[in-house]
Amino acid sequence: MAMGGDQIMWKYEKTTQYPINIKRKDLRLAKYLVTQYGGSNGELAAAFRYLNQRYTMPDEKGRALLTDIGTEELAHVEMISTMIYQLMKGASIEELKKAGLDAHYAEHGYGLYPTDANGVPFTVAYFATTGDFMADLSEDMAAEQKARAVYENLIDLTDDPDVIDVLLYLRQREIVHFTRFSELYHEYRKKYKIKNA
Repeated sequence: MAMGGDQIMWKYEKTTQYPINIKRKDLRLAKYLVTQYGGSNGELAAAFRYLNQRYTMPDEKGRALLTDIGTEELAHVEMISTMIYQLMKGASIEELKKAGLDAHYAEHGYGLYPTDANGVPFTVAYFATTGDFMADLSEDMAAEQKARAVYENLIDLTDDPDVIDVLLYLRQREIVHFTRFSELYHEYRKKYKIKNA
């Protein structure tokens, strides 16, 4: 879609950011992986957090960074959703019951629904916005570290190389995001002469 001549407002490529080809069904892992979809440290919360916080960044550089990372987090939501779908593909009702997914099935069938691994539904309370750009950047750095830790925990829960490959990619993106937020945080401390942050 174009606006104002040749400026691109949004470009969507019909492929995931990283290839996902999980061949082995694993309902137990799908139940855990859903936390990165709808949990407090998951991708959906991160996307909403950054896309909301961008409006109170003090300059275009900060707004652009939060827009870029927030948009990438939406791509990660798509990746997590794809992984869950592939991990559950072809599951019978009996297999869902055995994996403890019968309550999910009762409400949502085979559809995805944003929850954490305990089935607690997603809430907007998961994304923090204070209006203080330094506090928000501190929150963003912590959020990326928590997401990294969750990916490491998920890696520990599987031996499937197809799953581990994607989880390692997503973990690495959390490290990159943390680094970008940290760089901006330190730049703003100098630029705006902030001593107590």
